[in-house]
Amino acid sequence: MRLLNLRVNGDALSTAAPAHWTLLEVLRYRLGLTGSKQGCDKGDCGACTVLVDGKPVLSCLTLAALVEGREVTTIDGLMPAHIRAGGTGADPVQEAFDRCGALQCGFCQPGMMLSARALLNRTPHPTRAEIKDALAGNLCRCTGYTQILQAVELVIAEAGGAAVVPTDWRAELEQ
Repeated sequence: MRLLNLRVNGDALSTAAPAHWTLLEVLRYRLGLTGSKQGCDKGDCGACTVLVDGKPVLSCLTLAALVEGREVTTIDGLMPAHIRAGGTGADPVQEAFDRCGALQCGFCQPGMMLSARALLNRTPHPTRAEIKDALAGNLCRCTGYTQILQAVELVIAEAGGAAVVPTDWRAELEQ
């Protein structure tokens, strides 16, 4: 066992874990932060994506010891970070995913949202191609990605001051 001193979602935390454990294992099984999903365990699906120093990282492929002294943000910490920064309610990415119907089974959403948040933090007005590129490492089996792209574009539009009503994609399908 190794004592790990981590900074997760703004909190300084210490926990003991086997030296070979991944960040995902420590987050889920030692710290109880189950928002990051354990999907493929080989870096293919992106469900385990977290932010390390603001950059998306596949936590299933990252040894926990390698993030000591770095800031880790999980989906569990996205809303608290938004509130600490002066916002109210959920992070705009979370709100937009809800409003656009981009939440189906929910398994891929934590990684998808964190990848989107990292993109928007570094590029406030990305193109659709940049959005697709940023989300390329996150797989979704439910939505076909349309609503996910719409959600990110909604965040961009509203951050620019636009009063946007998301397209009701369900109504479009019924026509």
